[in-house]
Amino acid sequence: MSVAPGWYVDPADPQTRRYWDGEGWIGAAIPVDATPPEGPPPPEPETTTEPTPEPEPATPAAPDTPPGPPPAWQQGPPPGWPTGEPGQGPPPGWPYPTWPGRPPEPRPHGLPLASYGARLTARLIDFGVVLALNVLVNGWFVWRYAQEISPFLNEAGRRVQAQDRTTEPLPQWGEQAGSLLVVILLIATMLWLAYEVPSMAANGQTFGKRVLRIKAVPVEADAPLGFGRALRRWNTLGLPTLLWYCCGLGLLLQLIDALSPLFDHPLRQALHDKRAQTLVVQLSRTPEDRADPPGETP
Repeated sequence: MSVAPGWYVDPADPQTRRYWDGEGWIGAAIPVDATPPEGPPPPEPETTTEPTPEPEPATPAAPDTPPGPPPAWQQGPPPGWPTGEPGQGPPPGWPYPTWPGRPPEPRPHGLPLASYGARLTARLIDFGVVLALNVLVNGWFVWRYAQEISPFLNEAGRRVQAQDRTTEPLPQWGEQAGSLLVVILLIATMLWLAYEVPSMAANGQTFGKRVLRIKAVPVEADAPLGFGRALRRWNTLGLPTLLWYCCGLGLLLQLIDALSPLFDHPLRQALHDKRAQTLVVQLSRTPEDRADPPGETP
């Protein structure tokens, strides 16, 4: 980035101003409080000077006296500044310009990122659909599981209501309770997989995402996810369902994944998005929404 020509305070002598032509300082300096002329300074007249006698050689400094540091304008740009041809950077001693204000929101593939509220609402709709499928397919197994653990729950509830402090052990769960719980979790996981992965592989949308007009796309292009990427994306969020058996560990992992977009900037990727290298964008409603302003696509 070059600095426009004009009169500026000389970094080497803050009490004076000099003219910067875009590549270097030219002309004589003027006092800093003086009104500078319009445009560059006039060229200095050439003067002839009489030859002067050669000065006597200066006495060299003592070897143990280190030379002083050069002026700031002779030290070059500080570490990390871009280098290039003359005129491609600010004058010596000037701070490097930065982006004014807040940087623009990224628009991957010309589309805005979906908000967290839209993503959460779409996920809740999808959970409702999967829950309805579980009622149809998993209902009998859930009813049998409830029968197996009901003696334990009924006795525990009776003791709480009666404030019974007896030390007698509670009734044991039925022998089939553990097996039924594993079957229920396996069926629930497979139903979720069958519901989400094929639709995401085809067009990046489940039923909930179509309702909210949001879509998952690869980071590198606006294209279908494909089965492999859709499966990797679902694995991070869906497979922990099998760990609900382990004191709710799977539910904790899924909660962390669900909240992760709130702490990811600027692309708002969840953990399953990072695993599959995907983004969730808001689909355009008008052709103008699809515009891709310069500098806003990462």
